[in-house]
Amino acid sequence: IDVFLARSLLEKLYLFQYPIRPASMTYDDVTHLSAKIKPKQQKVELEMAIDTLNPNYCRSKGEQIALNVDGTCTDETSTYSSKLMDKQTFCSSQAASNVSRYAAAVYKKGELHLTPLHGILQLRPSFTYLDKADAKHREREAANEGGDSSQDEAEDDVKQITVRFSRPETEQARQRRVQSYEFLQKRQAEEHWVHLHYYGLKDSRSEHERQYLFSQGHGLAENTELIKSPSEYLMMLMPPSVEEESDKPMAPSNVLSMAQLRTLPLADQIKILMKNVKVMPFANLMSLLGSGTDSTAVLRCIQQVAMLVQGNWVVKSDVLYPKDTSSPHSGVPAEVLCRGRDFVMWKFTRDRWVVRKEVAAVTKLCPEDVKDFLEHMSVARINKGWEFMLPYDEDFVKKHPDIVQRQHMLWMGIQAKLEKVYNLLKEHLTPKNQEAQSGHPLLVSGEQRVNMAKAKVKQNYGQLEKEFQKQKAETKSNDTLAKMDVSNIRIKEEPVSDEEPMDTSAYEGMNNGIVNGLHREDSMDSLNGHLPGGCIDRVAQELKAFVSSTFKKQFVLTLSELKRLFNLHLASLPPGHTLFSGISDKMLQDMVLDTGCKQILVPFPPQTAASPDELKVYALWEAGDTYDQHRQVLLEIFSKNYRVRRNVIQNQLSQECGEDLNKQEVDRVLKVCFCSVVGL
Repeated sequence: IDVFLARSLLEKLYLFQYPIRPASMTYDDVTHLSAKIKPKQQKVELEMAIDTLNPNYCRSKGEQIALNVDGTCTDETSTYSSKLMDKQTFCSSQAASNVSRYAAAVYKKGELHLTPLHGILQLRPSFTYLDKADAKHREREAANEGGDSSQDEAEDDVKQITVRFSRPETEQARQRRVQSYEFLQKRQAEEHWVHLHYYGLKDSRSEHERQYLFSQGHGLAENTELIKSPSEYLMMLMPPSVEEESDKPMAPSNVLSMAQLRTLPLADQIKILMKNVKVMPFANLMSLLGSGTDSTAVLRCIQQVAMLVQGNWVVKSDVLYPKDTSSPHSGVPAEVLCRGRDFVMWKFTRDRWVVRKEVAAVTKLCPEDVKDFLEHMSVARINKGWEFMLPYDEDFVKKHPDIVQRQHMLWMGIQAKLEKVYNLLKEHLTPKNQEAQSGHPLLVSGEQRVNMAKAKVKQNYGQLEKEFQKQKAETKSNDTLAKMDVSNIRIKEEPVSDEEPMDTSAYEGMNNGIVNGLHREDSMDSLNGHLPGGCIDRVAQELKAFVSSTFKKQFVLTLSELKRLFNLHLASLPPGHTLFSGISDKMLQDMVLDTGCKQILVPFPPQTAASPDELKVYALWEAGDTYDQHRQVLLEIFSKNYRVRRNVIQNQLSQECGEDLNKQEVDRVLKVCFCSVVGL
């Protein structure tokens, strides 16, 4: 198909988009009363007649609108001279700011003729007549409120006039005024309307103008824009990238693309990468810098902005906290922040684990600043501490021993400064274990851990049995010295958040190196009840005695509270006691059920913040006292709802037990049955 470009209506052809009307009614049937346009603004207003004889037209509503707009008097300024709303105004708005991609096409005899559009305008109903009606209404109200005033009163009314002298307008003030919305509206209002004439679809003038949609000449001179070589045509379809970059949105000031980054010097590239990433292995840094980058030059630059920690590079503190800056959390100056962060980095050079409370106690910084330091280079592990973010990079340490030695000397100097500033104790200078001092952790599979733990238990069992018999003999002879006064122990209970694990170092010391009855060197996961038969029987007897005595004192306990009481009980026992052989949570729960207790399935709400151990509730079903029946009724009630009103409990007790209990008696039953009422 041959394509031709018609130029006769260039910069004159507009596309009008009218509101949707019934399919049986075309716009050629509508009487256009008047039309006008502002060419510079491409703004059009059309007045169209409304068919007042149509059965769907509400005549009373039309008369009411005309009365509200024009009032009772009719003159040339009236909007509706017929005292009836018989016309409607449509005002245009631009549908697209750039219409250079749109054209009107006419297909005729195998030829396609295109005429570029100068504008696309959407016509919508204008309701300016409502504004005129509101103005009339306000005028009438003002006239009624003001009333008639005499001429003398008007002459006697003295008004104060303020005279101001305008100062010369500066260039900046003039630019602001020109760009203001008020000035633009004024400029638009100053443009004069150009009145138009509307010709119908079948009018002879319309037929004549429609011929201009066809190209007047088919010669090459008329259509040079459409005659291009293949390379020129492809260039028009895909313009050069320079033109595309002008349309790209500007990136934020703190965002730099990799293409822009590689245009900077090598030192600036490394500084920007380390400042954003914080911790990075050397291999990853080389991959980001691109192929062909000299590794020797990179090593020379990286040492200026980062320090070596466990074979990985961590950005220096003075790069993150430049001079004359301060903390966004506490306002502490940058020098203090750098010292605190250097202490955290130095701790990670000696161990893979750091406890936040220890860092806060030494540096005396606020928790938010300490948390920022740790988040830069580590991740939180529940009940363990903060672990260094990346594994030990053994490859880099082996390939570059000179760099490692130089970094070690730098850390020795930083350590000397930290000792003077923070008065570090010997426990801060000594690594917790040799495994952490070596740099990388020893990876052991789960099966190996189980086998190692079993072998160690069998190896030490004979020695533990001898020590236990010896301790038992000493306990009988001097019972008062062996027991610990549990009443003097004050347990500080703090909520354990998801963000940071609980520091258990002090508690481990009180339990003589055990966690829930297990020695640390004997893995808790490795035992699982694999002990010699005689030892198991003694452990079961001791555990049963503890559970029975505990539930006789407190009839209802959660698993969390029971474990806390069990740990207190362990603390009161001498070293080498049978219960130190290892008590798992499952063994403890099974023993609770074996002693005549039952698990109460309290329907806690799903959005509760309680831990799983706090949701497991156990109760003694039969204690052998007079309140067994009352206790069982109460437990049945709480198994159906976690929150129960007192009057419901009173009614249920009265029905089940056949007793008419008053409020004081109900309180006494609750106090006797439940030492701590669950869910009440």
